[in-house]
Amino acid sequence: MTPRTPAFAPHPLRLALRRALGLALLLPAGPLLAEEADITLDAVTVEAEAIAVVTEGSERYQAPATDTALGLSLTPRETPQSVSVVTRAQIDDFNLDSVNDVLESTPGIGVERVETDRTYYTARGFDITNFQVDGQGMPFVYDNVQGDLDTYIYDRVEVLRGANGLLSGTGNPAATINFVRKRPTATPQASLGATLGRWDQRRLEVDLAGPLDAAGRVRGRFVAAGEEKDSYLDRMQRSRRVLYGVIEADLGDTTQLTAGHSWQRNDTDSPLWGALPLYYSDGSPTDYDVSTSTSADWAYWNNRDQHSFIELSQAFAGGWEGRATLTHIQRESDSKLFYIYGTPDRDTGSGLFAYPSRYDLENEQWIADLSARGRFELGGREHEAVLGAQWSRSHLQDVSHYGQGIGDPLPPLEEWQGNYPEPAFDASVAGSDWVDRETALYGALRLSASDRLMLLGGLRLADFEGEGENYGDDKTTSHRGILTPYAGAVYDLNDELSLYASYTRIFRPQTEVDRNRDRLDPVEGDALEAGLKAELFDGRLDASLALFQIEQSNLAEAAGTIPGSADTFYRGVDGLTSRGVEATLAGELAPGWQASLGYTVLSIEDADGEAARTHAPRHMLRAMSRYRLPFLAQASVGARLRWQGDIHREQGNGVITRQDDYALVDLMARYDFNERLSATLNLNNVTDEKYLTSLYWAQGFYGAPRHAMLSLDWRY
Repeated sequence: MTPRTPAFAPHPLRLALRRALGLALLLPAGPLLAEEADITLDAVTVEAEAIAVVTEGSERYQAPATDTALGLSLTPRETPQSVSVVTRAQIDDFNLDSVNDVLESTPGIGVERVETDRTYYTARGFDITNFQVDGQGMPFVYDNVQGDLDTYIYDRVEVLRGANGLLSGTGNPAATINFVRKRPTATPQASLGATLGRWDQRRLEVDLAGPLDAAGRVRGRFVAAGEEKDSYLDRMQRSRRVLYGVIEADLGDTTQLTAGHSWQRNDTDSPLWGALPLYYSDGSPTDYDVSTSTSADWAYWNNRDQHSFIELSQAFAGGWEGRATLTHIQRESDSKLFYIYGTPDRDTGSGLFAYPSRYDLENEQWIADLSARGRFELGGREHEAVLGAQWSRSHLQDVSHYGQGIGDPLPPLEEWQGNYPEPAFDASVAGSDWVDRETALYGALRLSASDRLMLLGGLRLADFEGEGENYGDDKTTSHRGILTPYAGAVYDLNDELSLYASYTRIFRPQTEVDRNRDRLDPVEGDALEAGLKAELFDGRLDASLALFQIEQSNLAEAAGTIPGSADTFYRGVDGLTSRGVEATLAGELAPGWQASLGYTVLSIEDADGEAARTHAPRHMLRAMSRYRLPFLAQASVGARLRWQGDIHREQGNGVITRQDDYALVDLMARYDFNERLSATLNLNNVTDEKYLTSLYWAQGFYGAPRHAMLSLDWRY
């Protein structure tokens, strides 16, 4: 492999980068030499036969290609599913420094913030369980994100909506989210950033990249960010740290070795565990101050993520490339938490009770992937293929130390100051200890059937095994010879417009448990999609219109709380069908005007034709736009819009909690003092909208009110 451009790094920057990388790669990260990034390069370049996509250094709101769907480098128009990419420019323009911020801006994606430090993601009405880093499938524990993961180490976030079980291990019908990490550069570069914001927010960032030797055959990158801030929620404070180091070395003209490590820590004092009661004992809705929190002043929730990866790639004659990747992930969580349960009386506020507990969790994952991809000729036409094998192992251990005082009555939340005495956590102990394993073979083809017709197909053959126990219940499961097929076609109507269609089978083992703590059986079903794709203005603007239908059975749905605990149990729902339409737009609308837009409308019904999963919005609009002023070239202005239709949740006993439709409007302005120094002002929730962040669970809390951030960035 050769570097993107020849370069010689000035000695001071090269020395600083070496020292920074030494710090990052020598962190206690586990068995590998280096570690990677969790819940991933300047402008677009070409390397070997594939498109090496980099959005950093570009002002564009689109990416020319992704490999999230089939492991093949496909443009959005060539991909027979809906694709959205949040680029580095969008992340920087709107200060989207957490994964939640990014996904809230992505067309068709719902961000279910059930607690301050636990988030689920949905698309097309269903939970997203397929996550990747640099194209490698890496599930989060319990299919949710704990903490507030930082985005500074990523170049972009790719989202493929619809089922994709080829690379991520399961044919989940919602979406696949691929976090693409920053990589070393052939020329030296550096950036520093500082942000101040409401609630005493303070953030610092540093990013160094370039060659580590005079010949440019060894390159590195070091990325670090730190943030401290209070919160609009009473008593809550958050600290976030992230370090990432990666080294890329040319072992020869056709061989490249890459090793990297990332470490991320999220510490939250007085977090929400559970949230606010949403209705009174008479069934009427509660209406608390936006700042109301149920947390105790001694509570905390600390999360740590460490990722290591080693990647060896070898280019062969004829445009083929082989790649071997080994990844190690270590996630740890320790917490002392305070949950409030019960239904308050409307007049007195009584009826709430304490549930203190201490939790420790550790999850270790190993993922190995061996693949080859390249081009071949058949029938006088050129085609592309990828073949691979994957092995993964996930070991989860957690323990609950229940506190004394469970069931103690509490004052009304209007009077609650979080001053419940910290108890001894020795009332009882329970926990989980289980191992999941998967081995799989996969392959995909892109066949050029004619000048206008492209056929795509893939197949994954997998074995799943699970063993261990969950709070005393057996977690043993085994599924062998599971076939996940993928089929798609793209037909070019002309030079700008294409028709497409795709089909994927759904099969996904579940971690959720029923009332008896028995693991639910896998989800099964089918996903269909068809639509139009367009490349306009010489490829500067992408547009799409999609129709989709998803059918699945035995999907986990929260059904209540396990008696004697604060843990949620689930039931399998059969005959669920989701149908809808999505329209997207991304790229340059006019010189200096970048935008992305996505609108989703859907219906979700159960086997009886009744509305299901009503916490998921049926209408959703996401829009981002930035315009460079023609009369003042140094200045840019922009806006972000997040709108969703009304949602509701049936709480039982005829009680229904509703959240009306709402829109969140954010504004930005940037001024470039010169080619290196710029300042950006962000104003979020301009209209100071009051809204519940989610009705995914029976409790909820309010989103952040109006707030501002000012950032100063320097680049070399």
